[in-house]
Amino acid sequence: MRIALVAITRRGAQLGQRVRRAMADCDYYVSRRYAGQAGTGCNCFEPAELSPLIASLWKKYDGFVLIMATGIVVRMIAPLLQSKETDPAVVCIDDSGKFAISLLSGHLGGANELAERCAFASGARAVITTATDANALPSFDMLAKEQGWLIEDITQVKHLNALLLDNEEIAAVDRSGRVRSWLHGRGNVSFFKTYAEAANSTAHGFLFVTDCKLPQQTCPEPLLVLRPRSLVLGIGCNRGTPADEIEAFVELHLKRLFLSPKGVRCIASITAKRDEAGLVKYAERLGVPLHCFDSHELEQVAYPSPPSEHALAAVGVAAVAEPAALLASGHGNLLLKKVKSANVTLAVAEIKEG
Repeated sequence: MRIALVAITRRGAQLGQRVRRAMADCDYYVSRRYAGQAGTGCNCFEPAELSPLIASLWKKYDGFVLIMATGIVVRMIAPLLQSKETDPAVVCIDDSGKFAISLLSGHLGGANELAERCAFASGARAVITTATDANALPSFDMLAKEQGWLIEDITQVKHLNALLLDNEEIAAVDRSGRVRSWLHGRGNVSFFKTYAEAANSTAHGFLFVTDCKLPQQTCPEPLLVLRPRSLVLGIGCNRGTPADEIEAFVELHLKRLFLSPKGVRCIASITAKRDEAGLVKYAERLGVPLHCFDSHELEQVAYPSPPSEHALAAVGVAAVAEPAALLASGHGNLLLKKVKSANVTLAVAEIKEG
């Protein structure tokens, strides 16, 4: 977590030194008039430049620790806010170091944890106001964050968390068993084997953990879908194949399998394709890494489909999509054997957990 630490007063600059020592990846910004109290290696700014400074740093850091009044901070960051999915963590510490307040992005952004770290470093008291934490209850956004799952619709989190607070029944379907383990009996959550059983229950809200694409017309409400991102796309393509063509072909076959593109964790291919513009762009669209394996690695993998003379002539190996998908998934289950279009070859594997 990359942190920007900012102080604007004499005592704040001195306090910032203690906080800074406890942060592994932290840049320290101090009002120029108090640079002498901040120690070496700090970045100085003029007092009138505070708001422009924060605006310029907003998207460069994962979190901000601002040693100043919360009123100042609220007015500065209000125009910068976008969503709880993308806003950085913001923690305010008062000038005398009594309180470390988690102000913004407490769960997904990590501000609650950052406030605790600041409190430990400075001797302050951490102030956490998120309702679930205040009531010693779990929260579904933290569940997703800790498990590395994607939240399908962030607006549904508040509905499900509100049901937790009100002790209303929530019906969950999670074949991995991780939700039950994570909850440790907290909250009024009932578990079902199928989506239909859950939907027909008396629950007031629903939690489905799945990579499957759910038909919108049959989904109960309110429904929070968490994506484990357990899919690997093994892709080979001809040189110059555009991202739009790759995307259309992949989505066609994921739809056939009733799988969501949001369940994809990575794309796998051969080293010769690591700079393939269309493939790189498609990976960026999905927000996933592109893992490339050399030909020797791919040749060691047993795969079900017949070898390809075209692939052998183009990249020097008889198969790319299937062995790449199997390697990147930890030799998991091959959900889709090799399928081909004029320019794209695709295989889909499910990551082997544990």
